[in-house]
Amino acid sequence: MGLDKRFLIEQLASHLKQSDEVARRASEEAREAARSLATESEKKEDGRAAIEYGSLATGQTARARKAQEDLAQLSAFYQRGVPRFAGSSPVGLGAVVDVAFDDDRGAAERTFILLPVGAGTELTGPGGDGFLSVITPASPVGRALLGRRAGDIIDVTIGGETREWTVVEVS
Repeated sequence: MGLDKRFLIEQLASHLKQSDEVARRASEEAREAARSLATESEKKEDGRAAIEYGSLATGQTARARKAQEDLAQLSAFYQRGVPRFAGSSPVGLGAVVDVAFDDDRGAAERTFILLPVGAGTELTGPGGDGFLSVITPASPVGRALLGRRAGDIIDVTIGGETREWTVVEVS
């Protein structure tokens, strides 16, 4: 596999920063919409709209705060140094893991990177080469892979269906 993990972590950080910016803008726009109800009579009539805009602003503020917390956690992980994994190493935080499985179309493979935050984010390899999914130790796939080694067979339940995966490579 030999992917540049720094590139992947920086890509995830960029996604988180973008999410933070979008949430902040949406929060400000919702706050402004709640404040800008033109007249006192409109405010009385549109009280429900003002409440909804206020709730939207609160939700977007929470989304921005979560993105900021995730960025801080990712930065702390990166600052400690991204671990290296040998082919026989167990899967741990920072590992890139290749798994093989059979699906409706036959044999398939997926590649994951186990990070402290960013579950579900799709990343691309350098130069747009390949796709990886971010998983965390809290996710079902992350829990199933944590501590496993190349050659191990695991059961993963996705969408209520249990599937058998083989860990192909850990790097």
